[in-house]
Order: sequence, then C-alpha cells, then structure tokens
Amino acid sequence: SQASNSARVLMLLLSLLIMIRTCELQGLWRNELGSNMTISALDASGTFSGSYQTAVAATNKQILVSPLQGAQQPPGNKGHQPTFGFTVQWQFADSTTVFVGQCFMDRRGKEMLEMAWLLREEVPTRKDSWKAIRVGTSVFTRVK
Repeated sequence: SQASNSARVLMLLLSLLIMIRTCELQGLWRNELGSNMTISALDASGTFSGSYQTAVAATNKQILVSPLQGAQQPPGNKGHQPTFGFTVQWQFADSTTVFVGQCFMDRRGKEMLEMAWLLREEVPTRKDSWKAIRVGTSVFTRVK
C-alpha cells in the first residue's frame, strides 16, 4: 500500500541521516562516576578547549573546575566517529591527565565518548616515580 511504502521510505531516509551525521564533541558530557566535561566549538584545524569537573580525586582539597585543551582528527578524515585527545591541568592538585578517545554514535544517534586516561602526579623525588602514574578508562554520554 501507499502508506507502508511511504513509511519504508521515511525509515530509510532516517537511517541514512543518522549514518551521515557526524559525532560532535562540542557540548556537555557526563561519565559513569558523575564527572562533568564541557567542550567548546572546534576550530577549523580541530582544536578545542573546555572545562572538566571531576567527581573523584585522591585529595582532601576542594575540587575545582579545571581547564582542558585538545584536538580532534580533522573533519573529513574518513569516518563520522572521530578520535581525539586532550589534556587537563588540575587546578587543585599537582597533577596532569591526558585523555584519548573516540566518539561513537549508535543507530538512534546517541553519542558516547569511549576514553582512556593517564594521570601523572608530581612526586618529591625520582625514587617516588613508581607511584606517580594512574591509568584508567571512562565512558561519557552527552548531557546536552
């Protein structure tokens, strides 16, 4: 029938739209631990800045929002699910964290950032370096 053909065409167009839609880093994101991250608009070369408010920290100090700086693979480099990386300079601790990840989009258009991170903490002597690095993974989903 005409109605079922129209519905099929509409579903096909919708799935095509989702396939060509690119995963966008800009916006507000939250991970499984409740940390929030805001990423600003990317410039033409793919660089961006933003802020990170962690929900977890190995410190007794007050947790402060900290700046981040990063870059994404330039748009147009193959896929619509780009890789990216950024650095966070913690404002409340003598440590720096680097994150690398990829933006994924499911069939319904829901975006997720799948990331790995490496944190380096300042230690008093080189002999203490063994305890200065932490590594982990995190998944962020879009808040808005």
